[in-house]
Amino acid sequence: MTTHTADEARAKAASTYNAAADSYDGAANTFWDRFGRRTVARLDLRPGARVLDVCCGSGASAIPAAEKVGSNGSVIGVDLAEKLLERARVKARHRGLHNVEFRVGDILTLAFPAAHFDAVVCVFGIFFVPDMPEAVRGLWRLVRPGGQLAITTWGPRFFEPASGAFWNAVGKVRPELVKGFNPWDRITDATGLRVLLPDTNVERLDVVAEEGRHPVRSPEDWWTMVLGTGYRGTIEQLDTDEQWRVRRDSLAFIREAGIDSVEANVVYAVVSKALSS
Repeated sequence: MTTHTADEARAKAASTYNAAADSYDGAANTFWDRFGRRTVARLDLRPGARVLDVCCGSGASAIPAAEKVGSNGSVIGVDLAEKLLERARVKARHRGLHNVEFRVGDILTLAFPAAHFDAVVCVFGIFFVPDMPEAVRGLWRLVRPGGQLAITTWGPRFFEPASGAFWNAVGKVRPELVKGFNPWDRITDATGLRVLLPDTNVERLDVVAEEGRHPVRSPEDWWTMVLGTGYRGTIEQLDTDEQWRVRRDSLAFIREAGIDSVEANVVYAVVSKALSS
């Protein structure tokens, strides 16, 4: 991929999630915390450990990691969206956590020493990078011998059937914005994600595909999910009337189809680095 392509992906992700920050932690969007905590639970984090959380959002995995490593440990959360980082800092202060800091940064230009962290975490972020193998190699370089790398991604049928209805509504007003595929479609199963993972200095590799659902208690809940996730990037490209029409059609689908939950399938990977090469 060219630098220009990487720069475009970086700018798009930052713009989308800065816009989504106003709804990101809405009551309907508890899946961020749910899967962030479940990712951290899969790691063997000890008190005093050093953790890097890349694409950390508003702290869904960085905060539970900080709680787990304790006051003698440290967590650094990195994200492109400053507005999400502001939310993460507020959460950390409210919890009295002084062992976590949040920085604006890009997964491809992390200025940390090699083998510096006991654990490196990336939840719902690796698929935004055009060259995913390059990004994984960069993260693996930062893991100390005996440490762990955790990558979590969406599984198949992300937020269906509501997602399909959303894109149908977008197609009626701006067909050129309808995506043929989502970035995570490349790694929505254990096999696809496993191919992406390191194959040198690996002590253990666990990849688990987990099926699940997320509640949608009302049509308005679904719209909060749209505004607080990557769908927001599409919404921001619509004018006021187009947004109204997409919202109307999306909510009508939820109401008329009696949707009370959507698929929320996830793939977790944890790679442990060998103590010696």
